[in-house]
Amino acid sequence: MKTLTCIAKITAKEAHKETVLSELTKIISPTLEEKGCINYDMHTDNDKDNTFIFYENWESELDLNNHMESEHIKQCFEVIGDMLDSVEISKLSKVSV
Repeated sequence: MKTLTCIAKITAKEAHKETVLSELTKIISPTLEEKGCINYDMHTDNDKDNTFIFYENWESELDLNNHMESEHIKQCFEVIGDMLDSVEISKLSKVSV
């Protein structure tokens, strides 16, 4: 079974970056408890402090899809949805050499 890597890039509107940061940090603990979550690491862009990047690894795409439908994710995005400039999600598979 191949691990699925996900990179989620969330850019907040400048006026809302502190609120978005606060709300995003709330989803880390419950996500780490989810089935199939290997790691769920949140970062900020060193040049754009309103940009937050999650580096995630999941046991399967089904586990990631279940995460996206979880209550804590839905609730978070209900709160911050209008405070965001963009959300980009990339699903990646490691290349074996």
